[in-house]
Amino acid sequence: MCRLLAYLGPAVTLEELLFGPPHSLLRQCWEPRSQNSGVVNADGFGVGWYDHSRRPEPARYRSTLPMWADRSFASMAGLVSSTAVLAAVRSATPPLPTEESATPPFTAGPWLFAHNGAVTGFRDGAGSRLRRLLSERREAGIEGSSDSEVLFALTLDRLDEGATPTEALTSVVATVSSAACGSLNLLLTDGQSIWGTACGDSLVVRSTPDSVVVASEPFDDEPGWAAVTDGSVVSAGPGRVDCRPR
Repeated sequence: MCRLLAYLGPAVTLEELLFGPPHSLLRQCWEPRSQNSGVVNADGFGVGWYDHSRRPEPARYRSTLPMWADRSFASMAGLVSSTAVLAAVRSATPPLPTEESATPPFTAGPWLFAHNGAVTGFRDGAGSRLRRLLSERREAGIEGSSDSEVLFALTLDRLDEGATPTEALTSVVATVSSAACGSLNLLLTDGQSIWGTACGDSLVVRSTPDSVVVASEPFDDEPGWAAVTDGSVVSAGPGRVDCRPR
């Protein structure tokens, strides 16, 4: 399981976005409010961000350390700013390993992707069935052994076939649900828009005229946060949120 956060809006430093709020993603490492009691998200973290003036592909930083223990990231977070960020803190689902290749966000071309949840029975046949559905190209791009990477590869295949991001995520949730079950909260961004699914876990959104945040849970107690109904797919950008049943 993970806690996820995607942001689009005016340029903000990673420190302001991930460390600054009173219930920041950093704090959600040890004190999540919308996760099962006792869960600690200490099995690594990752952050991806964009600078579209330089290139369409995002930069990414991942670590198997808890976010609070990575002093190198803390030292740079106040100097890196972006208008588009996707970040996650991870609690590995046994028996998945704690390793960098399993740590979100995942990236390919202009895309960043993260998954909060788990595919039930992934190690007991479901993973093999899902891998057999992948194109050779996307299967070859999988670096590790996590269910999340397979979900991303399935999403990329749908995008390669011409599906919209909403269609791609909806199709992946339907495909996985027919082959297995589990919680499938997915987030996808190209740095211009955010797409997500609420499937088995909490998802919230807050939009203003110039920014939007889609996250596993609010990072403060300010007004404006709205829960995304389970079984929905959301498409969001600054000043706009479209939420509909999958």
